Amino acid sequence: MKLIIQIPCFNEAKTLPGVIRDLPRSLPGISQIEYLVIDDGSSDNTVAVAHELKVHHVLQLGSNRGLAFAFSQGIRYALDQGADIVVNTDGDNQYAGEDIGVLVQPVAEGKADIVVGCRPIKAHKEFSPAKKLLQLMGSWIMRKISKTDVKDAPSGFRAFSREACLRMFIYSRFSYTMETLIQAGNSNLRVQSVDIRVNPKTRESRLFRNIFEHIYKSADTIIRMFILYRPGRFFLWIGNIFNLAAAVLGGRFTYLQWITDHPDKSRTYIPSLILLAILAFWGVMSYMIGILGELLKFIRKQNEEILANQRRDQTGKS
Repeated sequence: MKLIIQIPCFNEAKTLPGVIRDLPRSLPGISQIEYLVIDDGSSDNTVAVAHELKVHHVLQLGSNRGLAFAFSQGIRYALDQGADIVVNTDGDNQYAGEDIGVLVQPVAEGKADIVVGCRPIKAHKEFSPAKKLLQLMGSWIMRKISKTDVKDAPSGFRAFSREACLRMFIYSRFSYTMETLIQAGNSNLRVQSVDIRVNPKTRESRLFRNIFEHIYKSADTIIRMFILYRPGRFFLWIGNIFNLAAAVLGGRFTYLQWITDHPDKSRTYIPSLILLAILAFWGVMSYMIGILGELLKFIRKQNEEILANQRRDQTGKS
């Protein structure tokens, strides 16, 4: 069984040696372990350092394309190299490389398709109270949307089976972490989580500049993924909101016009009726968009199944 540990990097020349040093050289049930550095357009000497460290594979993307793109390109490259299991870890040495064995074990034993390494959020000394709260809330929302029970949804320390890699298609440009969970939950892939350790912080995150940008990008990604993977449910709720408001206006009009003992005959309530009609129209339109979204979702899933089969044929493994 072949394991490839991929490390997306953008200007990680200083931290990469520490990452490589802590990676395992052998693991129970794994016959071959290789390292893959994905250079996302680094302007420092990340590539040279990777070669000096005798990394097995260096994939250069040529320009900075973002973490989600680098991750997906690494998965495709690992499949081409015959990987049976792929582990993703960060180039900033955030995660303890010694825990890769714990991460890989459920996949190697055939008990899971995706295993997420969960950080000690509540006990994390470098997380502020606000960040801890946001991490816990975000993970709770992701559990509801993705239909998984992962405690640390943003964690990028993950192990993937070959089947999970074949079925993985990333549409987000911000980060792959949330989308892969939603996709797994909606594709009947088996998802587990294990507790892992973290190293002291080496630098600030490059995905966002402050907590407000993090909230905005995370919320934007969650909404986009919810629309993409569960359009019927999303637009059903939107339609219900419009129609509920229309029903309230309709009840108000009926009461004032026909039920009250002293209706104001000088009032026509035309503005309210116009607003009622607009709200009802958008309510019906939301339902129709939801139905269309479900049809497009079905077509997309069929296309993804075809692409997964094509990947199997191209990589030569079933």
